[in-house]
Amino acid sequence: MTYLLLIAIFGAASLVLLLVARRRLAPRALQAMLLAFVALAVLTIVFDSLMIAADLFSYGPGTTGIRLWLAPIEDLAYPAVALLVGVAVWSLVPARPRADADRTREGRA
Repeated sequence: MTYLLLIAIFGAASLVLLLVARRRLAPRALQAMLLAFVALAVLTIVFDSLMIAADLFSYGPGTTGIRLWLAPIEDLAYPAVALLVGVAVWSLVPARPRADADRTREGRA
């Protein structure tokens, strides 16, 4: 199984989950997600490249060959999928009232 096939499977599943959650997303969620992805992408490129340079791991012939510094471009899919799933799940899980809010209401009654 190639990296691109794994990315396609998990990327499609995360996009479906985000489409389900889109009604609950904040109006500026897209801008926040893009900013978060830029930060995650920079961190991924830097730290993956450092780990590859330290010879902690390497990639076989299953990559596209496109690299950003030493990291293959496919490595950017993992933080993207994590971001999409995280935002979708966060928006779909109903908020619970805080415990201190219950105590405050009881004190006023």
